[in-house]
Amino acid sequence: MLVYQDLLTGDELLSDSFPYKELANGVLWEVEGKWVVKGAVDVDIGANPSAEGGEDESVDDQAVKVVDIVDTFRLQEQPAFDKKQFLVFIKRYIKLLTPKLNEEQQEVFKKNIEAATKYLLPKLKDFQFFVGESMHDDGGLVFAYYKDGAADPTFIYFAHGLKEIKC
Repeated sequence: MLVYQDLLTGDELLSDSFPYKELANGVLWEVEGKWVVKGAVDVDIGANPSAEGGEDESVDDQAVKVVDIVDTFRLQEQPAFDKKQFLVFIKRYIKLLTPKLNEEQQEVFKKNIEAATKYLLPKLKDFQFFVGESMHDDGGLVFAYYKDGAADPTFIYFAHGLKEIKC
């Protein structure tokens, strides 16, 4: 199994269990998330307490709907960014990330980050913003939105900001 960590913070953000599609010449990855029910376990042990003179000792099971990617990687939602805040973030992110990339990756990243930014900007109002579990300011953002009225969210990652780790 492969896990993808934020290159700047070490937070786990994704795994190969979630297939991705490349956008903006590979600078962005698009991943489909799913709403899932967590915590709902219905166990039938075959006993009938009322027929056996006992009390019904059912467990108060709190089922919760969660998004699989957010829950699995403990992503933390952040306040929304406006265009100005996003551009400040992008400039800082490029400055922090570029030295961590090898020469070839730097060229691809620098060449295509502008197109990736232009792809993201018009969607800002539709995005939910997430960071990794550590909630570190220097980490990459994960963007989530509902594509064309879909019931499940789509996530966007900066591919160059992810480090592949074999588990």
